[in-house]
Amino acid sequence: MPGSTPHSAKDLLPGWLPLANRFVMWLQRRGVKTGTIHVLTLPGRASGQPRSTPVSVLSVEGHRYIIAGVDYADWVQNARASGRGILAHGGNSEDVRLVELDETARAPVLRAFPIEVPHGTQFFEKVHGVAPEPEEFARLADRCPVFRIEPA
Repeated sequence: MPGSTPHSAKDLLPGWLPLANRFVMWLQRRGVKTGTIHVLTLPGRASGQPRSTPVSVLSVEGHRYIIAGVDYADWVQNARASGRGILAHGGNSEDVRLVELDETARAPVLRAFPIEVPHGTQFFEKVHGVAPEPEEFARLADRCPVFRIEPA
């Protein structure tokens, strides 16, 4: 059922995702830029140890954003707990603050996602059953957290 948490977060995640994430992390450690994909490193909410995950960054009206495909992802919970992290792209990294948008403010950013990050739509298609169309993505505002990236 859309919007509900499955028995396991892995139940809905595409099977190719872990391998793709490892490959992107490998490329990033070597300074290779991978399009819109960045590596976000956040302190773990329980351990405080750094936890890294690939994310796609998009720009809308002069601001940068990260969209989470599901609200129960570990990185989302870590971002909510700390509100800060390190965003790396190729050999560059920056300290950032992550500000979660209210559901009512998410639609314009979600609408831009299939246009700005077309390679990222497969995940949303599998998990949420949406077509890669702006209006279908805008309707995910109640299920997909959006974080604005700000300087730390």
